[in-house]
Amino acid sequence: MTTQIESSRSSGVLTLTMHGAATKNAIGRDQYETLRAAFVDAGHDPDVRAIVLTGAGGFFSSGGNVRALEDSRKLPRSEVARNTDALFAMIMALRDCPKPVIAAVEGGAAGLGLSLALSCDMVVASEGAKFTAAYVKIGLTPDGGATYFLREALPRQLVSELCMLGRPVCAERLFAAGAVNEVVEPGGALDAALALAGACAHGAQMAIGTIKAEIATAGEAALAEHLAYEGRMINQHRFGDEAGEGLAAFLEKRKPDFSKGDS
Repeated sequence: MTTQIESSRSSGVLTLTMHGAATKNAIGRDQYETLRAAFVDAGHDPDVRAIVLTGAGGFFSSGGNVRALEDSRKLPRSEVARNTDALFAMIMALRDCPKPVIAAVEGGAAGLGLSLALSCDMVVASEGAKFTAAYVKIGLTPDGGATYFLREALPRQLVSELCMLGRPVCAERLFAAGAVNEVVEPGGALDAALALAGACAHGAQMAIGTIKAEIATAGEAALAEHLAYEGRMINQHRFGDEAGEGLAAFLEKRKPDFSKGDS
């Protein structure tokens, strides 16, 4: 049975859940395309203000189905390339989505599941959850941006341990290193992620979208260029409705109400 992607909404938060107990929520081309479309649609939907990505059955995702990986060796290389392109499109849709995406990792994430979790803007994990870049164990190299996201968040030596040895690393260690935002009691990852998403959903949406873009491009340009970019963005937002509400609320000593969005 293939993994199904189920979606639900509540108070501006879209929850995407991978359901595939037999394979610990393994994903392939069908799931890549479903998730890509979900991220793109959410990015254009004003009623979606934050996204939570999680897995059912006490595990986030085991990544690619090993049987499918073996079968793919019999496919034409052009077909394998199309599968890779679909994976690339899913990851880029998540990263390009202007809404914050929060991973709720219960139990663990392996292979592409690790890549998918770390591609999110924030990660919540249960105590003892294991993160594994297991590719090398079957003679493969990482995909889905694993080395990019790991190197973005972790020292080179720890990335080398994860990817060259395929050793599981616990959530607590990744929290200490800064790659995981919160570690919670087993069974609590989804609720904690929903709480973070709820906080984002009540925030200034236009500003949050710009902040996500600023974080994504930080380090790609020289400091002077990034300073200029930040300057353009803050001056653009300065005259918007969100800043008007936020500044007024601060001066009036009340909580801001960003629910009407920006014009």
